[in-house]
Amino acid sequence: MAHEQHHHCIAECYACADACDHCAVSCLNEPDPKSMARCIALDMDCAQACRLAASLMARGSPNDSAACAFCALLCEACAEECSRHPMDHCEACAQACRRCAQACRDMSHQPMPRSASAAGTHAHH
Repeated sequence: MAHEQHHHCIAECYACADACDHCAVSCLNEPDPKSMARCIALDMDCAQACRLAASLMARGSPNDSAACAFCALLCEACAEECSRHPMDHCEACAQACRRCAQACRDMSHQPMPRSASAAGTHAHH
């Protein structure tokens, strides 16, 4: 069954989504949340992509590999952004994103990009 085959990746996706949700809320509670806008936006996008990828894997969708490749791109971009901030919640999120990106890349058989910023995940102003 697909769910058992992808259990590790599904677990990493849900753990990452939780870390991203926590990071976004924590960033909103920082003294200057406006300066955290890119981090918050990537947290939200990443959490959504993680939940989509996990859902598709759990039900054995033929689109799960593509969803995981997309999820990995967003996880890398989110990790890159979070690693720019000294807060514990950002560091925890960056670590969860890196673990999820690796699990998703392994599942989708996609190589790691040279730079997550090359993924085209730029905040809109």
